Amino acid sequence: MANLLSIVFGIVALVIVIPSTIPLLGWGNWLALPFAVAGVGLGALSRSNGGRNFCLIVLAIAIVRLMLGGGFI
Repeated sequence: MANLLSIVFGIVALVIVIPSTIPLLGWGNWLALPFAVAGVGLGALSRSNGGRNFCLIVLAIAIVRLMLGGGFI
């Protein structure tokens, strides 16, 4: 059950991260970070690693995008 919730949190975060790759929408990554971190936490509680790994990838994409934009842009 925790793995399924982790995947759901990851999908929500990914839906926020995808449009946030457009310039001047980088603030959306700040909204996606809590969802991705919560998904990683839930994925760590489950037996399988699929949801956790998915959330880690989404988290990495959001962090790299924030670093490229200087945190805001």
